[in-house]
Amino acid sequence: MQPRTQPPASPLTPADEALAAGLAALWGARLPTPDGGELVLAQWQGRALLLNFWATWCPPCVKELPLLDRVAREQSGRLGVLGIAVDRQESVQAFLRRTPVSFPIGVAGFAGSALARDLGNPQGALPYTLLIDRDGRLLARHLGETRTEDVEAWLQALDARRT
Repeated sequence: MQPRTQPPASPLTPADEALAAGLAALWGARLPTPDGGELVLAQWQGRALLLNFWATWCPPCVKELPLLDRVAREQSGRLGVLGIAVDRQESVQAFLRRTPVSFPIGVAGFAGSALARDLGNPQGALPYTLLIDRDGRLLARHLGETRTEDVEAWLQALDARRT
């Protein structure tokens, strides 16, 4: 599948209204973490966020994780990175023991596909990444493997929002 980055539609359409409802649902989500804790998405409101839907059984998802981990470490003061695993708790735990990441992971199970659909991914395909600004606006959505040039463009978009 060819990666696609799509800006949100403009002006406000029913699809945008559905995305707004999806974002509201996102902020209300509470997901178990692989270590047995809880990821409360509301804690991330008010911060620029790169949100990545992934699974252990998805080769492009696994391939992009080192890049997302590097972004999380290098941009921690500027951009939060969160992963939502569309997978089983046990599979995510085993995967992260072998390949740890420095950013928080919530385990949504296969219900994570519905959340991704509510956030503008009608196919529910993976990986799916969103860029949300600190005001809670969706700046970009990307279906397919994230590449360095995607991240660079997203960081520029964040900078443009600040000025």
